[in-house]
Amino acid sequence: MAKVGGDVLEVSVKHTLGEGIFSIKTDEDSELDLGGYRTNDDEKSVDTGGNNIKVMTRQRWSSTFVVATDITSKADLDLLNRIAGSNLEGDWTITHISGAVYRGTGSVVGDVKAALKAATIQIKVAGGSIAKLVS
Repeated sequence: MAKVGGDVLEVSVKHTLGEGIFSIKTDEDSELDLGGYRTNDDEKSVDTGGNNIKVMTRQRWSSTFVVATDITSKADLDLLNRIAGSNLEGDWTITHISGAVYRGTGSVVGDVKAALKAATIQIKVAGGSIAKLVS
């Protein structure tokens, strides 16, 4: 079976502040980190007997993507900005060209800026727990 890479087709959110379906710019690299447990990579994580010291931490899930936006409507930029400023999280769905669909609960983190010439908004969404493959 072939491995399928490629574009994120759309990202959607359901939040108390509103719902949105965001078109994603083609041929831009998006990232998805499912979250969960991670082990530190530290060359010195051993005791004097040579036994490994495994230091584990929990990491939130996150995804980055580039939204194609129409600045004249303000809808995408406005909704993303309001969600970033809210203490409540939304339900996010990320649909990949392969047909894979991931879901997670989280919020917009970091800067929310529109690139006016490119008509895009680079966004990072993150939340506790893990993002799950649902389809």
